[in-house]
Amino acid sequence: MGELDNRVSEAVKVFWDTRTNQNAKQGAVGQRDAGARSAVTGGKQMNGFLKLVQDLLLRAGCPTDALHLEKRVELPGWFRAEKKWDLVVVHEKQLVAAVEFKSQIGPSFGNNFNNRAEEALGSATDVWAAYREGAFKPSPRPWLGYFMLLEDCAASQAVVKVSQPHFAVFPDFQKASYMRRYEILIQKLQRDRVYDGACFLVSSASGGPKGEYSEPAPELRFDPFVRGIAAHVAAACKADLLK
Repeated sequence: MGELDNRVSEAVKVFWDTRTNQNAKQGAVGQRDAGARSAVTGGKQMNGFLKLVQDLLLRAGCPTDALHLEKRVELPGWFRAEKKWDLVVVHEKQLVAAVEFKSQIGPSFGNNFNNRAEEALGSATDVWAAYREGAFKPSPRPWLGYFMLLEDCAASQAVVKVSQPHFAVFPDFQKASYMRRYEILIQKLQRDRVYDGACFLVSSASGGPKGEYSEPAPELRFDPFVRGIAAHVAAACKADLLK
């Protein structure tokens, strides 16, 4: 494994370790949420990936004060006043990039998949409309990214029935598992330029704590995803040298 693969593996470990610690902490104080939600409401699971991307962007030449995580990550929308992104890059008062980091752990893949799909489409549609209306001027077109980590398990691999009471579902969703549905969704988000870059990783509850993960779709691998945002940020932050 190369350096980047090793660092992604470490971020996967952080994800699973954080979930385990959050479950244990909430259970100890008698406030465990329903189902696997107890490991989600605590947040912080994606910090390993956020810190990794942060480090790579700083290495690419992004100024420290241009990179925002946790705080100062609100961006105006067109259909709503504002939305918090997970990572935002603003340089010289220009919006350079914004990225969403999401995860999905069982057992409730059904409703949560639809929620994730609606969130992904809604967030991008809102920010692109705001950009069209000049909310970020004088910013050139920013780079939007979407990252998803999905639990690899029997429930996410099982074929899902589709309901077709009036019209046929598109063929690629026929006999597709939730894992396959996520792959289709994220692939289309990138191919249709809803997002400029996207990444899709899967990891199991048994292998994840050891840093094991896989990348089902070659075009949604972490390497091209992070290279895309790093190249865009590097170019934007060095553009003032040409003034």
